[in-house]
Amino acid sequence: MDVKFVGGSLRHLDGLKSEALALSVFEDERPLRGAAGLVDWRLCGRLSALAVKRRLTGRLGEVVLIPARPRLPFEKLMLFGAGPSSGFDESAFCERVSQVLETLTRVRVRGSVMTLPGRSMHRIGAARAIELFLSVAERHPEHDEVTVIEDLDAQKEMQPIVERERRRARARYA
Repeated sequence: MDVKFVGGSLRHLDGLKSEALALSVFEDERPLRGAAGLVDWRLCGRLSALAVKRRLTGRLGEVVLIPARPRLPFEKLMLFGAGPSSGFDESAFCERVSQVLETLTRVRVRGSVMTLPGRSMHRIGAARAIELFLSVAERHPEHDEVTVIEDLDAQKEMQPIVERERRRARARYA
């Protein structure tokens, strides 16, 4: 899997070409933060309206699929419930990442843009998040490319880890 990074702004998201945007949302994350908050703004509050109607709760395991076009350059916007933020730990992170990747596989998405669960509320550090993500992603070889939405400081922490894993993967297959 090729892992890339993009900044967390609408300008950066507008420049991407990918079939799906996958965002994680906590039950107690209101208003929505990070990329989910930006996407909500771009969709004129549509995600907030779904939350008010209880069609988007953020409860553990929830998956909400919304057409993203024409306001976003993605066909699918997928929102994944991460449960309450207070109980979020590394184990929950791995379970959520696995759910996201499995769901993307079921809908036959091979390249996606996503946020890593818990990062919008800083429930897990950047370096540890990408290490765990890569370990879970190894079990999902059907994904060709993932673009992770992160701020520049987090990207600087994550990039060396991604490079290290690329070198290890090349050495295994050489």
